[in-house]
Amino acid sequence: MVVPLTINFLKSQWRTFANAHPLAKGMISYAVLWPTGCLIQQTMEGKNLKTYDWMSCLRYCVFGSMYVAPTLHGWVRLTSAMWPQMNLRVGVMKALVEQISYGPFAVTSFFFFMTLLEGRSFEEAVQEVKKKFPKAFEVGICVWPIIQTINFSMVPEKNRIVFVSVCSLVWTTFLACIHTKNLHEEAQVEDVATQKLLQQQQKEMTTNESLVLKVKRALAL
Repeated sequence: MVVPLTINFLKSQWRTFANAHPLAKGMISYAVLWPTGCLIQQTMEGKNLKTYDWMSCLRYCVFGSMYVAPTLHGWVRLTSAMWPQMNLRVGVMKALVEQISYGPFAVTSFFFFMTLLEGRSFEEAVQEVKKKFPKAFEVGICVWPIIQTINFSMVPEKNRIVFVSVCSLVWTTFLACIHTKNLHEEAQVEDVATQKLLQQQQKEMTTNESLVLKVKRALAL
């Protein structure tokens, strides 16, 4: 009897808090869902609890909760003020506007700031955006208009951030796959280059040793 009452009380308190603080609700949602997307991506690569990159999960948590949620909250508030009606026509309009404004901004921010959070340079972050933005935006423009049309036309404003955050779980996993795939490719290229360099050095050492032997033989004669 006590447990159900406690659960109901906690649910009531959460609803009260969430309704009073929609931004905080969105930040909490993203703090959980974004690292979850990162874990899904790593699991797809065959990793497990012993091999997960937990620092990567932490970066996704920080970026999702501290950057994406506040900017998305501001965007939702802005669009709700500009188009307060909730119907299909307005929903489609908002979704289309988002694809030429907030959408490119969000994708660019992801690749740029995630690269910086990894400790890489500003120039590398710029190159990351140039290489990966086109593919991500191409996929996003096919998916997000549908999601946002539903969001803007059917979901109450106070629940829109959470709705989008759930939908973005799959999107985050997709972005993480693009990000890490290229990182793996770069690592493989570096490994190949390192191997070639080592082979070249070994050849040079062998050549130098041969020259030394020839010189010694010539001097012995």
